[in-house]
Amino acid sequence: MAAIPGSPVGMDAADAEHAVSPARAGVEPNEPTEPEAWAILLAASGLGPAGFGALLAAFGSGTGILNAAGRPGAAARFARIAAEADGRPAFGTDVGRAIVATAAARDEHLGQLRASGLRVMSLDDPAYPARLRTIEMPPPVLLVRGSTASLSARRSVAIVGTRHPTERGRLLAARIAGAVSGAGATVISGLAVGIDGAAHAAAVADDRPTIAVLGSGHERLFPRAHVKLATLIVEHEGAVISEFWPWMPPSKHTFPRRNRLISALADATIVVEAGVRSGALITAKFALEQGRDLFIVPGGLDEPRSAGCLTWLRDLPGEARIVAHIAGLIEDLGLLAAANEPATASSRGERSGRPRRPSLAAELIEVGPTAAAVGRALVAGNGSLDELVATTGLEPAAVLGAITLLELRGLATSTYGRYRAAGRLASAPPEATAT
Repeated sequence: MAAIPGSPVGMDAADAEHAVSPARAGVEPNEPTEPEAWAILLAASGLGPAGFGALLAAFGSGTGILNAAGRPGAAARFARIAAEADGRPAFGTDVGRAIVATAAARDEHLGQLRASGLRVMSLDDPAYPARLRTIEMPPPVLLVRGSTASLSARRSVAIVGTRHPTERGRLLAARIAGAVSGAGATVISGLAVGIDGAAHAAAVADDRPTIAVLGSGHERLFPRAHVKLATLIVEHEGAVISEFWPWMPPSKHTFPRRNRLISALADATIVVEAGVRSGALITAKFALEQGRDLFIVPGGLDEPRSAGCLTWLRDLPGEARIVAHIAGLIEDLGLLAAANEPATASSRGERSGRPRRPSLAAELIEVGPTAAAVGRALVAGNGSLDELVATTGLEPAAVLGAITLLELRGLATSTYGRYRAAGRLASAPPEATAT
């Protein structure tokens, strides 16, 4: 769907049509609409979904809460209502004071919100994702950059794991994401480095939508290393979303809230690699609580980055299904029929006017036999120059030249002297690289 001239990047015609316009909503241009009032309240530190819901019930609307903030004793009343909603018998006035301060700065917050270009999607919005409505305490507001339609895909699968994966784990996450997105499901993850980033990048490389759920506000996007990846996600008809005020920094409290949305937006969650204290296991726990399917890649017995996966499978038998191989995973996810259907213009890049890319095997033929051999070695998990030389039988200079060529094609990348497959090459099963 074509973008509307002058609209934020990623906003399509449907989003622009349903975006809140102050004039159309019947309010003064310098006054917040009701969805904007809800979004402004996100800036009040410490106010969570339960407290927000209770305040909304007490004051009737978001604008009602903002207007009530100027009354005597407002901070104490806000704090009492929020505390009772959170199940706390005692309360301080920090949350109440934060709401009062936010309301006092509403004009500044409104200007920031509108300048951000983010789509404000409240629970009252018909486009609010149906999957989120089914969970306990859904976020009252989502701030979205990109296609809101992607949030309600027919099938969606979350892929999560450690921020410090093995090279094999990173490649496996990319291959799973490539297979899942190729079968017609939208990949959901948290934009973190490691497994999350590999899953998003694989979907983007195959020109398919993916959803990134932030553990911060959009203007404090974390990690900064993934700013470009976030841009690519939006450009490929996916979305980057957050339930936090755009300038909210990440913290140890924001990531668990982010994790519950990752699992909630998906029909199933796949954990690729996770240590015993990994946040990915929090996402797995949320998935089960929300009635979603859970799949776990077992990993090596002596690999600490798979210890959490193995412990889960041992201590909680029957709660998760083991991923034995990707073909079986696609079948278990109920995506087999879609995977066997031929790709159409509406399911690949042609839907946005981009020319269809050649197959990966054809692209490897184009780069020549030397680069193709190095590419296959990267897919097999060889990362050092010595490993690539030993695997391919090529001279070091030839390997380095091939790496440069693959990097120019977006098929390889290097970090700290090690090399790995990237883009389409990272998401491809070994047989797809045969020439």
